[in-house]
Amino acid sequence: MDTHDVSDVPEYLEYLRGHKQNLKNAQAVKGCPARSKKSRDEILMQFMVRQMMNKEPPAHPNYIRSSFLPPAYTPCVTPFSKLEKVMMKSLFLETHHRGRYLLLRTVTPIDISTAVMAIVEDEDGSVLMIQLYNQEQELLGAQSLREGTVLAVKEPYVKVMADGDYGIRVDHLSDVRFIPEFDDLVPLSWRKRITQADESAPFWKEKGNENFTRGDYKSAVQWYSKSLETHSSPELLVTVQLNRALAFLKSHCFDAALRDVEDVLKVSELSEKALFRKGQALYQLGRFRESCETFAILTEKYPKNATAAHENVHENVHENAHEYAHEYARASARLVEQESGKYDFRKMIKEAKKRQPPRLNRGTYIGPVTVKQTQYHGRGLFTTQAVKAGDLLFCEKAFAHAFHDENASKGLRLLLNVDMNKATIGTQGELIQLIVQKLYKNPSLLPDFVKHHHGTYKSVDCLEVDSEPVVDSFLIERIMLLNGFGCPLLCRESHIHSMKGDSDSAKGANEVFHSNGVWSMASYINHSCLSNARRSFIGDMMILRASRDLPSNAEITFWYKSPMNCDPKDLTVNLDHWGFKCDCILCQDTRSLSRHVLSNRNKLLADLQRLFKRPKMDLRKIEGTISSLASTYCRPASEVPRLGLHSPYLTLAAIYASSQKHGKAVKFGIMSLESLGFVIKGADIPHISDAPLVVKKWGLMNDAVVGCWMILCYAFRELAPTLASQAEGYARVSYKICVGEDETFDQTYSGLSNRVDGFLTTAK
Repeated sequence: MDTHDVSDVPEYLEYLRGHKQNLKNAQAVKGCPARSKKSRDEILMQFMVRQMMNKEPPAHPNYIRSSFLPPAYTPCVTPFSKLEKVMMKSLFLETHHRGRYLLLRTVTPIDISTAVMAIVEDEDGSVLMIQLYNQEQELLGAQSLREGTVLAVKEPYVKVMADGDYGIRVDHLSDVRFIPEFDDLVPLSWRKRITQADESAPFWKEKGNENFTRGDYKSAVQWYSKSLETHSSPELLVTVQLNRALAFLKSHCFDAALRDVEDVLKVSELSEKALFRKGQALYQLGRFRESCETFAILTEKYPKNATAAHENVHENVHENAHEYAHEYARASARLVEQESGKYDFRKMIKEAKKRQPPRLNRGTYIGPVTVKQTQYHGRGLFTTQAVKAGDLLFCEKAFAHAFHDENASKGLRLLLNVDMNKATIGTQGELIQLIVQKLYKNPSLLPDFVKHHHGTYKSVDCLEVDSEPVVDSFLIERIMLLNGFGCPLLCRESHIHSMKGDSDSAKGANEVFHSNGVWSMASYINHSCLSNARRSFIGDMMILRASRDLPSNAEITFWYKSPMNCDPKDLTVNLDHWGFKCDCILCQDTRSLSRHVLSNRNKLLADLQRLFKRPKMDLRKIEGTISSLASTYCRPASEVPRLGLHSPYLTLAAIYASSQKHGKAVKFGIMSLESLGFVIKGADIPHISDAPLVVKKWGLMNDAVVGCWMILCYAFRELAPTLASQAEGYARVSYKICVGEDETFDQTYSGLSNRVDGFLTTAK
């Protein structure tokens, strides 16, 4: 939804066709021995040259990297103890070696492109390149895959790469195990000497502390775990488990951190450090009520916060000195947001502009909605009580969000999926990685996430092997593709660009974005061209508001692609990407049109575009052409919106308002809204005294609706002053629906504007 899909663009179709041909060529050698014709030295030299070339910046800021997804395959679900070790010389091309594993050691530093790459060797000294996908962020910095790292690749897959060389490709995180140097799997020839005297719990703990201090939390966890396996005193066990919990927190493994501190609290019920880390883990998992309860105990039992100010200095493991009251207040603020839906939107906007990436520290509010089964479209979202237009249905933090700064020089990524014949540009590749990492580190989130719609893709039923989570990267990719949203940094900025005319109306209605995210609750909402809700964004927060009055138990819908300003040649919105056709009354009506009516309508729309562009507009002729266009619609706009009339009516309203012809401005402003399905009473001119302006039925909502109400406000100030404030009130509600909040309305619109639509040209 709103993602930059380039599947039909000829330039990118060539990429897709080329990759398909490469796959076809690779299948021709499937089953052949995976033995490179190059020597070890040649493979190493070629890799180092590639590494140096990749360090050079791209030639221009619009550089696009290509990332090709292979034909989908499932992760290994066989326990490691039942896998048989195999050497490189026994591998075959384009083959998943089920029931086998490779034991490897890196012999080069890493190179990072669309994957983490290095040259690895087996015990025989044979070498190949390895490509680890969805690992990029995890293996940067202190936790980098260093030369000499030992790893086991489960059920290895050897592919023919685009340049004709061979490489081991690993897409699933659970298909690779990073082996610590003390593990029995490490051959003696690869192992560093550790004397028997060293093998004690304090020694392993100190090694963990050293790695923690360097910021290598992955290694720290391995050493702490080894210490916990060794016989030691109860006091040391508690210390090491607390240290490991902190390392888990630092590496965003909040489930594991919570398990460690819960174990400590079984021994020491009021352990200050355990309670503090428990509160932090619960906070990061979004369990704000439990986090508050934990911090409440801390503030009561340790009011002076003595320990936090000197946290673990003697253990060489440090964390910032926090006031428990501050942590309590932070968790309480999230709980209020979660339960009440009350947000400081102005502050959120400032934070979103400042943060890179714009991931806001906010709680998710789920309002009067619930997930239920629909009659024809699987699960959907329904109201649990009657709501009014503009009411907040939910304000949801993204499960994962990948941001692209449109003003920065960072290149975009072209993601090609041969299985689905799709090509997209943006941050989808990074988003897959973020989701996979989050689920792998916090498997408590897995069961709910994998229930999301994923089309016909069949994954494994197993979610855990050897007490480690199994995350199917291809399942995540399908879920992301079918449930993800392209999103702007701020919908207010998009609204301002639209009102300034920075993009034409068609582009504004179906704008695409390079930033992407997945919002769990929003993913249940089904499409309808007759949308009754509208989504907006502030950073990684999605705000959903009702765009019309709805009764209880009404299904919430929004458009996946907007019907506004669709190419007139297209009968309906193309939803092939989601595997269904819209059956709303608007699409039914459009499909029922004869070719003659459609051709006539398209001709009149083209005539109007030319008439409006003339230096000296013939308004009488324009009105006549609009009248002819209106005659191509049979059903009342209150039943089936007349989308082709909306923009012409609105343009006339603005022209007449600028000419001080206020009566005609009101006439065409109301007609513009009615063309979208609005039913409005009390707008007749001359105005009947004391009759209020009332929207009896709300229609489709777009950014231009706000300006239309402000044009009416402008005209009513001269013709019916009592209606002006009511029109402005409807403009404010429409603005709130479009951008998510109305706290910035007065910064964006004003009756003192020099524009008849009230837009402030200085708005920013």
